[in-house]
Amino acid sequence: MKTTHAILAAATIAASSIASSATADNSETVQTFYDLLSNPGSETHTAAFVEATADTWESVGDYSGENKGRDAFLGQVGGFAQLLPDLNWAIQDMHESGDFVTVRGRATGTPVAPFFGVDGEGRSFDIMTIDIHELADGKIVRSYHVEDWAGALQQLSGR
Repeated sequence: MKTTHAILAAATIAASSIASSATADNSETVQTFYDLLSNPGSETHTAAFVEATADTWESVGDYSGENKGRDAFLGQVGGFAQLLPDLNWAIQDMHESGDFVTVRGRATGTPVAPFFGVDGEGRSFDIMTIDIHELADGKIVRSYHVEDWAGALQQLSGR
């Protein structure tokens, strides 16, 4: 009986360690997404993002109904490097459930040129974001996002 309890205890500890490791790995994998957004011109962060995402990764959140692949997304982020050199995308909270990691974030920045047609005259924005990242085999396969860009434009226009 003692042997059975010892084996069950060891199995429970091993399973718990594996689950904790997977959670840490998923959190670290998702962190690369925000590291890239906060350092959009960085080759190091771009390489880490590419490593953390599947070749077929999709960005879902463009209101046109069109999803972006990794290359199109990296092109957009590269444009942010020029337009928002102080862009910061901070994680406020992160929750994991199975193969999904949900992140509540905060994006701040000061455009150096008109942003979505609004000349912010040196103003900054501070918006909330919500993202849900879907993972498979240790890679992000899809990221769903909602950002308050209408709020950003309102702040930049001084209203």
